[in-house]
Amino acid sequence: MSAVYFYFLRCMKVSILSATLVGIDAQEVYVEADILHDLPKCTIVGLPDSAVQEARERIRSAITNSGLPFPRTRITVNLAPADTRKEGSHYDVPIAVAVLVAEGVLPDEGWESRIVVGELALDGSVRSCKGVLSIALLAKRKGIKELFVPDRNAPEAAMIRGVRVLPISSLSHLVHHVRETKKIAPWRGRRGTFNKSPVHIAAADFADVRGQEHAKRALEIAAAGCHNILKLWT
Repeated sequence: MSAVYFYFLRCMKVSILSATLVGIDAQEVYVEADILHDLPKCTIVGLPDSAVQEARERIRSAITNSGLPFPRTRITVNLAPADTRKEGSHYDVPIAVAVLVAEGVLPDEGWESRIVVGELALDGSVRSCKGVLSIALLAKRKGIKELFVPDRNAPEAAMIRGVRVLPISSLSHLVHHVRETKKIAPWRGRRGTFNKSPVHIAAADFADVRGQEHAKRALEIAAAGCHNILKLWT
């Protein structure tokens, strides 16, 4: 295969920064998209769950209904690192952005300093997602300049000071910002608040239990090591 022919077969590979939740903490995820001029097909790899797999159809409709071209080619999307399970629908927007960048609809510069999250509706509007507070903490820890979140999640993300939160209401909203035809203003509205009120939990105390030293010792060991325990009595 000649070099010229190979050039026309392949398009550039791009990488968009997003995040995944591991417990209550957020971890970086790189959404990579590669376009091969072959029979139309979209494949998502990198341990995606069913919600991420279903993103293919949401993204196709959202891009088309936003008046943007969806590539009629073979699209491969990789969610790296590949050994981490990817769960949730908040990968919709970063996958759509990666596809648009690979297609040449959006510029390929500046994405290393942006985190993008959000679920897409079929009409291209952006729906809220979970874990935005943890993702905002990740952005601050990594020194990320911009955090694109659904507009309904902006107050939550703004709880972390020092992070430039950009609320998006639709895919076209984000596209106009990146193309610099209509900039998105950073969130300046109300911030979410932490619940600082003390929590009082009424619970039994081992000091109130007389005897049963072996049983109490077993419960203490199970609690300390997060082990399961089976209690049987008559």
